[in-house]
Amino acid sequence: MSNIAWNDSYLIGVDSIDKEHKKLFSTINKLLKFIDIEEKSEWACREGVKYLKNHTIEHFEHEEAYMKSINYDEFDVHKRLHDNFRTKTLPMLEAEMEENHYSLESIRHFLGVCIGWVVSHTQTEDQAIVGRRISKWKDLPKGNEVEALETTITELAKEMLHVDAKIISEQYAGEDFGKMMCFRFNYRGAGKERWEITIIFEDKLMIRIVDGIMATSRTEPSRIDDMTINVTRYLCRQFLEKIRESFPGIDLAELEKESLLTHEQVLKSFERMPPAVSLLYGTGEGYFAFSIATKESVSGKFQSTVDPAHVMEAVKEFMTRKDEEQERRLPKVLIVDDSDFMRVRMAKLLGDKYDIVQASSSIAAIKIITLNRPDLVLMDYEMPICDGRQALEMIRSEKDIADVPVIFLTGKGDIESVRKVMSLKPEGYLLKTMPEENIKKTIDDFFEKRKK
Repeated sequence: MSNIAWNDSYLIGVDSIDKEHKKLFSTINKLLKFIDIEEKSEWACREGVKYLKNHTIEHFEHEEAYMKSINYDEFDVHKRLHDNFRTKTLPMLEAEMEENHYSLESIRHFLGVCIGWVVSHTQTEDQAIVGRRISKWKDLPKGNEVEALETTITELAKEMLHVDAKIISEQYAGEDFGKMMCFRFNYRGAGKERWEITIIFEDKLMIRIVDGIMATSRTEPSRIDDMTINVTRYLCRQFLEKIRESFPGIDLAELEKESLLTHEQVLKSFERMPPAVSLLYGTGEGYFAFSIATKESVSGKFQSTVDPAHVMEAVKEFMTRKDEEQERRLPKVLIVDDSDFMRVRMAKLLGDKYDIVQASSSIAAIKIITLNRPDLVLMDYEMPICDGRQALEMIRSEKDIADVPVIFLTGKGDIESVRKVMSLKPEGYLLKTMPEENIKKTIDDFFEKRKK
């Protein structure tokens, strides 16, 4: 982005306020042009940012004085938006720049959030002052409810995503904070009310989270791939499950749809159904946003059943309960074979006693093992492209899945073939020609032994 264009549609018809709005746009444009100059100095950036910050705060004071003079009905809501921006957003963004010695990336974070906020606020809330628009933040939850949600998300981020999150804005309106991935989850409540939850990650933060969970070290430039996206989707759903437990008023009874959105689609969806709560967090390693939208009244629905001071204990209890549920579930068996017939045969044989998952190739199996860890893998040894040996070597090379037990399926019973299979030290091997009752007994004995 090299500049933001002033549009006369931003005019509200109050000369003093319109002039200040134009000045804000002009100041931001000067900073945008300046940061593209390689010879920029840290001092000059500091001065430019300080000027923008001081002018913004002064403008808020003038605008609030005007709203009071006309007895504007939504003054309290409008002032709350101003207070959040000047007491939370600006100080947090400024602190990030200080910590990073006014690096180009930190300045772009600052300008990206400021531009998004200023443009959105000018188009909606400022237009609402003169009756041209309806405030999209009119039905805000109470301050203590938002604080409880903020605290819960902060602690969940630490416990489940392993990042230290700090709130930057309580009214995230889709500001651009860099390359990002946007996940949308559509739920229906028990009373058929509709909920749209959007979770947005800056690319580098998303990669950092997934790499940390999978304990991987990338030897090539980091990028978003399908595994990264699927791991993040799974994490988001676990995250939302805990939010649902902590805030019963957020009635996420049935997940209807999951979507990946572009930034432009997020902005349009916010226009169509403005968020009831929309939070922006910084982690020092990237940004993420959490937004909840519903057409129903949100009054009283963000009251937490968990005391914010004891969120960590609640999270640990949740994780313990998940572990207990894990113990009660059916053992999960992943069947890996390029033959549809063999997979169906094995699934039919074992399906009454085990939770069966299937994969038609070694590569698909690795992804499933990473995302949805099985208790046992039954793997065909003779597969094209990437055979059983190569697949097992990949599994053993990844720390988090290295101990997943594998039993090979092979159609060859000669001594040399068996020697090749057993040299990889699997849990065992099964001949595909064995009677089905013998195959089933081998699997049952394996789990019985593990249980003891």
